[in-house]
Formats: sequence, structure tokens, C-alpha cells
Amino acid sequence: MNTLLLFVVTAVAEIVGCYLPWLWLRKDGSAWLLLPAAVSLALFAWLLTLHPTASGRVYAAYGGVYIGTALMWLWLVDGIRPSRWDLLGVGLCLVGMMVIMFAPRTA
Repeated sequence: MNTLLLFVVTAVAEIVGCYLPWLWLRKDGSAWLLLPAAVSLALFAWLLTLHPTASGRVYAAYGGVYIGTALMWLWLVDGIRPSRWDLLGVGLCLVGMMVIMFAPRTA
């Protein structure tokens, strides 16, 4: 459960770090949005280092959680409810994430 929560927090940091420049560029937001965006992306990179397994495995598994978090962002921030196909896709990704992260290993 801690791994999943850490992945979600990591995904939110990445999404915020990308969303704020998007607001600046696409929605005529203030250039000051770039400062918290940079902080958020630095936080994202640091959070990735907290995962206890090999970096390539972490990045691969993180992708599944990122997709789920992005769809929640779509719903909560953009106001667009994910379709059943979105939910099916994220379900498949999360199953893949669990296989990668929780498979028994010797090394």
C-alpha cells in the first residue's frame, strides 16, 4: 500500500509540474506558474528515488499508476468523466504495474 501511495504522490507531482506550464502556454496564464512547476518536477524526480527497487522497474511500474492518476485529474480538474474504455485501460495498466512491482524475485 505504501508503494501505491508513493506512486500516486509522485504522479501528482509530475502532473502538476506539467499542468502549470500548460496553463501558462495554452490558457494565457502567468509566467510565474513556471516556478512552482519547476519545484513540482524536482519533487517528482526526488520522489522517484524513494522507491526501494531498481530504477527501470520503478519507471515501468510507475507508468501504470501515472495513467490512473492522470484519468483522475481528467475527472477532477478538467471536469471530464473517464469512459468505461478509459477505466478498462487503466485497469489493465494497474494489473501490469502489480505484476512488475510485486512479483517474487531473488535479486
